[in-house]
Parts: sequence; C-alpha cells; structure tokens
Amino acid sequence: MSTDTNMHRVVVVGGGFGGLQAALRLRSARVDLTLVDRRNFHLFQPLTYQVATGALAPGEIAYPLRAIFKRHRNVRVLLAEIAGFDLGARELRLRAVDGVPPPAAIPYDTLIVAGGSHYSYFGHDDWRKPAAEVKSLESALTVRARILSAFEAAEMEPDPQRRAAWLTFVVVGGGPTGVEMAGQIAELARDTLRNDFRTVDSRTARIVLVEMADRVLTSFPPSLSARAERSLARLGVTSRLGQTVVGVDEEGVAIDAGGGAVERVPSRTVIWAAGVEASGLASRLAELTGAERDRAGRVTVEPDLTLPGHPEVFALGDMVRVRAADGSSTVLPGVAPVAMQQGRYVAKVVRARLSGRETPPFRYRDKGNLATIGRAAAVADVKGV
Repeated sequence: MSTDTNMHRVVVVGGGFGGLQAALRLRSARVDLTLVDRRNFHLFQPLTYQVATGALAPGEIAYPLRAIFKRHRNVRVLLAEIAGFDLGARELRLRAVDGVPPPAAIPYDTLIVAGGSHYSYFGHDDWRKPAAEVKSLESALTVRARILSAFEAAEMEPDPQRRAAWLTFVVVGGGPTGVEMAGQIAELARDTLRNDFRTVDSRTARIVLVEMADRVLTSFPPSLSARAERSLARLGVTSRLGQTVVGVDEEGVAIDAGGGAVERVPSRTVIWAAGVEASGLASRLAELTGAERDRAGRVTVEPDLTLPGHPEVFALGDMVRVRAADGSSTVLPGVAPVAMQQGRYVAKVVRARLSGRETPPFRYRDKGNLATIGRAAAVADVKGV
C-alpha cells in the first residue's frame, strides 16, 4: 500500500457489484484506495439460488477481493464493519468482524458507499429463522442444507401427512429470485433426485410460489409474466397469485387468500424472496446529511450520486434513489447492472475531479431483464429486440 500522503485518499464501502466496479476503475488512478467489506470476497449474487439448490459450489460464485487487487500496491482491502461516519472530520469508523481487529478509523478525501440491501420481512423479524433467504452465501448454504435435509427426512418419515409436509416447499415472493428458486427446486425434485431415494418419490414434491401481486415477475411485460407462470406450471410449481403470507413458523405458513379466508399450508421448508429494504448505512447517511428517505429506507442522492451538502460522499446501488433535475426522485431497479453502471460512473467523476473536469449527471442505460425458470426455460425482456 502506498504511503504517499499527497495522494488522494478514496475509501469504498462494499465489495458488491457497485463498490467493486468503482474500485476496479480507480485502481490504476493516482489514489490511495481502501476497500472495506464485512466479507473478504465478492459474491455473484444473482446465482446464490443455484448454490441454495446444489447446482453450483460456493467457490463458483465467490472470489477473494484480495486476489482481485493483489497486483495493485495502492489498493488495500480491509475486513471490517462500519461503526459510523464522521463527515466533518472525513473519517470512517470501523468495528471488528469475527474478532479481526481493524483500525478504529480511516480518513478519506472521497467516500463511496455501496451498502446494498437486504430482504424485508415487513416487521415480522421472527419469520427470519423459519423462512431463510438466499441473498448471502451463508444463507444460501443454510437453504441448501434445509432442502436436502427435507428429502432425507421424508425418506425416513412413516406418517403420510408429516412426509407430505417435508416434501412441500413454499417460496414467498414472485420476483426473479422467487421464480428462479421455485423452478430450480422443481428441477431438483423431478430430475436430479428422482432415482436417489427408495421410500419416497421425489417427483411428488409440492412447490408453492406465493406472490401478493396478480402476476409473477412484475418488472417484466405482462406477456412474459404469463409465459413464466406457464413454464412454472409445467415444472409442477403451483403459483398462488394475489395472496399474502400472514404467518410463518417451523411447521408451515398461513396464507391470506382474500375474503378473510386464511389457509394453513404445512411445510418444513420456506424460502423468503419478497420485498427488500436498504442497508442501514442509508439511514445513517440520511440522518447526518438531512437527505430524504423513502419507505424502503433508500437515501435520496443528487444527480451525480453525491449526498446533499457533501460532494465528497457518494452513495450508490440498492440503497439509493436518484434525484432528477426537476426535483423528482427515481428508484432504479434493484439489479446488478444499475449498481455496476453507478460504480463506473462514480469512478469517472472522481477521475474527472482530479483532472479538474466536469461530468454530466448519471444516466442509467437499461439493456433489459432476464429470469431463468428451469433447465431449458427463461424469459427475457431485451431492449431493442
């Protein structure tokens, strides 16, 4: 790591898509760059559902951050959590992760925060344990263990009703992750495991996808949503649309089907893929800068992705919404291309400032959307096609 005190000090928080892209674009610039993350690897999050169903090994979607930057002596990777921001002193305060002591604080000239988001349980935090999500590598491995253990338990269970509960898998949320997860579990039951058991037929597994909207994949055109639902049905997935989960425990879920009717679905494996809320870092930055927040906790940033009154602090990715020139705010899709484009843009702004140049406001280029449903099925909304 360079110790030249005349170099511009850039601190990037978060090694996800946005933070990593910013760091990659700045690694060859004349800056002292520090990348801070509570994990020492970059995770290709769109494929965590494949790890959760055993289709991929963890090492296939995770890569060490230190290995990415090992040839760049001006880049330092720190394993730490964010304890706080001192915007006046331009310092980032840190705390230990897994007992590894970081510096108490690190100074910066430019701060780039890409804290991401996590699933929202809509005020029911007690649902987190029985209904695991697949947004992190650790949680994906937890879900994988639960799915495979459910088939093993069904093999040993003599009671038909209890066996049926073990072979019922409920996925909450009909967005891309929920659809992909439901389709992958169906493939696992109907193809991968069909000859592995003697007492039970894995093909009798029941996969239930619950979505409160009237269609799956609401970010896609309605025609593609209908196509996706038909593909799921061919795999044996039951889509419960326009219905809401009102209870989750170790024995199953309660579903409000409308009209005051609540149905109990016995299931020992529930996967949560519904609703997201911004990282808590967004709330902290909003409180310190007076920036607005929306109901999902996203902080409002300026057109150049800086915080109000603090042009040296950038925020990007799932944790922000962007203010337009007319004062309105836009929430961009919570997908990897948005964070990646914002990360590259922020790096461009930092480079331009060091050279005394101006940059135009951020503009997102939407290239389309894609969701995988099964081994030979997917839907894609490709712009221009």
